[in-house]
Amino acid sequence: MRLQDKVAVITGAASGMGKAMAILFAKEGAKVVVSDIHEEAAGQTAAEIKAAGGTAIAVKTNVAVEADIQHLIDHTVTEFGTVDILVNNAGIMDNFEPAGDIQDESWERIFAVNTTSVMRATRKVLPIFLEKKKGVIVNVASAGGLYGARAGAIYTASKHAVVGFTKNTGFMYAKEGIRCNAIAPGGVETNIGSSMTRINEFGMGRIQAGLALNPRNGKPEEIARLALFLASDEASFINGTVVTADAAWTAY
Repeated sequence: MRLQDKVAVITGAASGMGKAMAILFAKEGAKVVVSDIHEEAAGQTAAEIKAAGGTAIAVKTNVAVEADIQHLIDHTVTEFGTVDILVNNAGIMDNFEPAGDIQDESWERIFAVNTTSVMRATRKVLPIFLEKKKGVIVNVASAGGLYGARAGAIYTASKHAVVGFTKNTGFMYAKEGIRCNAIAPGGVETNIGSSMTRINEFGMGRIQAGLALNPRNGKPEEIARLALFLASDEASFINGTVVTADAAWTAY
């Protein structure tokens, strides 16, 4: 039980990697807060955890809205008394647009979900972590946050920002018992593609060659196991860094 009695908040936990993390964390003893914009699906994830003997609640959260993040953490503290682990997993894709085709609305929406939410949730839990001199943050970045051609310009920029924010946060609070790391998954079998609406033909054409080099797509459970490790005390010396999980896609 690597997370026995820990309280873990996981955003985007109704499906995909977030759901796999929620189920695995609960199996390892954590009390899990299943946060997602899709309330019914979040409830189903929480119900699945409870049916297996775990502890979980579902909290509807639009991570792009500051008030929702405030409510998420406040409700967690009301329910469980504290927060020990924050996993910023919620994210959406762009449509592979290059810079010349970006619309302000898309830029603002993707950054709000992928980047600003990470800052706000981190900012909200830090007073809790600082008071007890302990806490773990795991951010889900992307291979797109390390290289320039795994998505469009907006998603790429948003995940690069998450990487920088992760490193800065890990360093800033390293002497306060707080760790902050990120995972950079390659292609994973999730429903994030449903957030794509109109694929940009030029952008996709430019990226296509790199996609062909991907050895395989990962399973959500494979990323969940890495998140569990980073959230646990087994990773006590790992801080302010990014761990890539992509079957060697970016090794080329």
